[in-house]
Amino acid sequence: MLCKGRGYAMAERELVGQRVVRIDSRAKATGEARYTADLTLPRMLHAKVLRSPHAHARILNIDTTRAERLPGVKAVVTGKDAAGVKWGVFRYTRDHELLPAEKVRYVGEDVAAVAAVDEETALEALSLIDVEYEVLPAVFDPLEAMREGAPQIHGHAENNVNIHVPIEVGDVDQAFQEAYLVREDRFSDTEYTYCQTEPYAVLTNYDSNGNLEIWTPNASPHTKAKALSNLLEM
Repeated sequence: MLCKGRGYAMAERELVGQRVVRIDSRAKATGEARYTADLTLPRMLHAKVLRSPHAHARILNIDTTRAERLPGVKAVVTGKDAAGVKWGVFRYTRDHELLPAEKVRYVGEDVAAVAAVDEETALEALSLIDVEYEVLPAVFDPLEAMREGAPQIHGHAENNVNIHVPIEVGDVDQAFQEAYLVREDRFSDTEYTYCQTEPYAVLTNYDSNGNLEIWTPNASPHTKAKALSNLLEM
């Protein structure tokens, strides 16, 4: 097959179907590859995040006074410091705050963050942040969460259904009529997620011209850039 167009031509199977060696294979196999956690910048601060111990709770108060007074701490931020913009991969799923100001909705949700001169100081600062919670009933099963009277996680999502996206391809009714066997079951699977095979870390550099440069393990850099652009109003 000869591919032509826009002033170029490619010989048959020059790339398609041929073995392409990854340019980073040798470095990763020998341990020479530098991942995000290996990188450093001059005068770099270290950030740590305080996370929620509750699956669902109202945030009554966050006292960061002691953390801010700790020598070596350069910044402490909470939901009150955020722009209030919510994010999500898709426009119709933007219901996640960068730092929640009113309540947490899962164990491990970010509540506050600190930046300090070293990692030890940042960790100590986290221990000095006092958060007062009002624990609320939570949901742990998707079917139970959609029942009438279930604890409401997001105020805008009735019965905890944020969005319903029907996917129908072809004539479904006709396919059922012509099918030799129609069977309906409930399938369940263990939780899983993809990950990048490196220690998770984030490195950022904000220069005097207002440019934010970020190094982080991720599967979709354009999605990350757009979400951060919205969240930080940059």
